Parts: sequence; structure tokens; C-alpha cells
Amino acid sequence: MPTEAASTGLDGDVVLSRASGPFVGILADDDQQVWKTDFSKRTVPPEEIQQVGRTRDSIPTIDSPKFIAINNADEWLGDREPVIVLKVGSEARAYPIQIMIWHEIVNDTVGGVPVVVTFCPLCNSAVTFDRGLDGVVYDFGVSGFLRHSDLIMWDRQTETWWQQLTGEAIVGQLSGEHLTLRLSSILSYADFKAAHPSATVLSRETGFDRPYGDNPYVGYDDADSPPHLFQGDPDGRLMPKERVVAINLGKETLALPFSILEQERVVEHRLSEQDIVVFYKPGTQSALDAESISQSRDVGATGVFSSVLDGQKLTFGLSGDRFTDGETGSTWNISGQAIDGPMLGRSLTPIPHGNHFWFAWAAFYPETKVYAGR
Repeated sequence: MPTEAASTGLDGDVVLSRASGPFVGILADDDQQVWKTDFSKRTVPPEEIQQVGRTRDSIPTIDSPKFIAINNADEWLGDREPVIVLKVGSEARAYPIQIMIWHEIVNDTVGGVPVVVTFCPLCNSAVTFDRGLDGVVYDFGVSGFLRHSDLIMWDRQTETWWQQLTGEAIVGQLSGEHLTLRLSSILSYADFKAAHPSATVLSRETGFDRPYGDNPYVGYDDADSPPHLFQGDPDGRLMPKERVVAINLGKETLALPFSILEQERVVEHRLSEQDIVVFYKPGTQSALDAESISQSRDVGATGVFSSVLDGQKLTFGLSGDRFTDGETGSTWNISGQAIDGPMLGRSLTPIPHGNHFWFAWAAFYPETKVYAGR
């Protein structure tokens, strides 16, 4: 069993130190770091938490993000490179993963709403949340700790620790609270531009010197290789780092393997008494394959939507790289926008989802069902 010692630091802050093994706390500056976190409150066992960095924020977040027009981003961002797409109200933004992979968190305000855009490379999890909770706006940083290989964030107001993949506060004053999920997705830069031609893109002018475009996790997304720093045995129903479309809807969770989606391209399903459709389109590169993201292999992208529009259940098929409904003959893109036919200009209602590695999704949602194909 690991041993922990707690003492009182300056201004009554808690200082934790450790002898060995997993512990709740963080070490720096000769194994001491002052945290104001209330470590008596937590929703997870301490042994599930692993230290991976010497100090909090050793991976620097972007707190004053700058954005540029698409024509300026075209100079350094390839059409097939992956971007996190977020739209709030009428404002849409792209966060290139070639930047996110070095920072993991962007504290931003989009459409007048404070949000936090996150990416955990070890889980391939891109998740966006509101930063506001009960009238307070929080700013987030990288704690230097993982749980189930997933990034643990911390807020700078209460120093509570938050699980990136779920948005749950797991250690500290706000333990048990949940951030509100925002709809976001990973698409190719080309598909983002097609859907949002007047949108903006996170600038490389971050205030930090990083080799944007390079992948520090070369070869990490080999589907059958073990995940880094994962404790326990991954769920054996799929290969550990198989990409899945991960959906948590109502009281049900569902994982759809990319290996099946690549073959079927369109999947219609009923989940929590809702009719949904999943689109898959090739043309989006992995961020975790080759040394240069622009040279990485194609893993594709997905969109998940309600298949009911204006009370009418639509059924979908494939037409090239686009999707056609059988009821109106309209053509739809990967963003759920009708780009031709009687429904031109209409949009399907998006369903929150992620494109995570299987091991991570299964660790947090072990009861999830796995789509086995038609």
C-alpha cells in the first residue's frame, strides 16, 4: 500500500507527499507542491490516479487563444488533417489537433459562452464542455495526473480535479459535479471548411514554441498495442485502441467500431428510444500515426444525428462520399447538412458523441454495448 503524509502549508493549504505508488496529490520542487484542493472529498479510489508529470501545467494550456481566417490557416493546415469542430450559436471554430496535441486544453469563449476544448492524446478523446457551473466560470489546466490513462484537469478557482473524458469532478470541493457537455466533433479540415466557410481557426500564435504539425506520439494508435499507463486489463471485446464512435444517450451507451463503419458507411440504430444515424466518411488523417500528422494514415471521420426531422423518420444510404435519404432524395454531408435536393439548407439534429479509443470508453462505461454490424 502506498503511504501518504499530509501537513499544513502556507495559508493553511494542504501539502501532500508520498513514499511510493499512486497517491492523491502532486509533487514538484523537491517532492512538494502546495495545492488548495480538498483531498478529503473524492468520488474515485486514490489508487486509480497516476502521476505522470512533475508539475501541474507542465503541459501549458492556451488561455488567450487567437483565431485566424480560413485562407490564412490554409498556409499551414492540410485539408485532410483532423480538427476539433465546435459551433455555438452562429459561431463556428476549428481547433487543429496539431496544436491541441501539445496543449490539451483551450479555455475559450465561443458565441458568448465560456467553454473548455480538450484533447487527451492517450485516449484520442476530444471533448468540449461549458466552463460555467452554477453561475461561476472556471479556468482549467493540466494536473499532471491520469486516471484510466485519461487526462485529469484541474480548475484554478477551487483546484478541484476533473476527469476529461466524462467531465466529472473526482477530487476536491466540487466532487460529484458534472460539466455540461458541448457538441463537438473531429473532422477533416476540408470538411470543416465546406460546412463553415466563414468560420475561424485556432492560430499557431499561442505564445509557446512548439513544433506544431509534428506528432510526439509516433505509432501510438496501433489498434492492437497496449495503451500507455493504463492500469488493469482492457475490455477484450475489441482491440484496445480500436477507434469507436462512443455515444452516451439517455440510460444507454453504445460503441460502434470504426472497422465496421469503414465497411458499412451508414448505420441506422435505435438507442434510448431515439432513432439515430451514424455517418462515416474517409479522408481524415490520424494525429497519432506518423511523425508528421500531414503524412499520417487515413482513419476517417464520423457524424451522429437524429434521423427524425420535422417529425419524419428519414432513412439513409450512401452516394459517393455523401449520404442520401430515401424519403426526399436530398443529399447530406458528414456535418448533417443538406447540400442538395428538397431539404437543401436544412440540418439534422446532432447527437453528442466521441471518436475515442475503445479501452478508454470501456473503462469509464463498462456496461456499453458494442455494435456488431449488420
